[in-house]
Amino acid sequence: MNMNEHEPERNEPGPDPDLGTVKRVLEAALLSSGEPLTVQQLKRLFAGEVDADNIRKVLDQLKDEWAERSIELTPVASGWRFRVKPDYQKFLDRISNEKPPRYSRAVLETLAIIAYRQPVTRGDIEDVRGVAVSPPTLNALMERGWVEIIGHRETPGRPAIFATTRKFLDDLNLRTLEELPALEELQSALEAAPVLTPPTEASDTEQVNAG
Repeated sequence: MNMNEHEPERNEPGPDPDLGTVKRVLEAALLSSGEPLTVQQLKRLFAGEVDADNIRKVLDQLKDEWAERSIELTPVASGWRFRVKPDYQKFLDRISNEKPPRYSRAVLETLAIIAYRQPVTRGDIEDVRGVAVSPPTLNALMERGWVEIIGHRETPGRPAIFATTRKFLDDLNLRTLEELPALEELQSALEAAPVLTPPTEASDTEQVNAG
């Protein structure tokens, strides 16, 4: 009798996943996710069998494949995601129950100052705008997830220091602050951002003063 017949079978490592399969899995994961996914998160789909370089390679291939479609794959600050191209979003808005938020001049000016001059305090914003910044304006931006307090300045009163968030970059489809559009293009970029919770409008008094 061959003694080897009764030896337990050894588990041999399986073959590396086919890159075509990797592409379809990444596509499915990204299309089904409501949030951007990082390369590290996407690696976990393959239990360590696909390295980060191959993940990035396949993501670039997917990006090229979807380039001419109404939906595009794009890298943003928090990872990779699919999104409807702005040229087509206006059609989808016609059947959506969510109305695009309309931002007051006060909110837009405050956000622009924070985005292009950060980190800033409320006093810094008021120095640039020339008018007082009402609490509802800053609260609207923080509730929207676009602005956060990152610390306090070591001056009398220790005023809060504001900066934009990673979500702000994600919603503008950007990876870094260096990719921010020109100031005059910021409003149209914000209007094309995904709608979640429309921000509260600033007070009428501030809007009049800002005008």
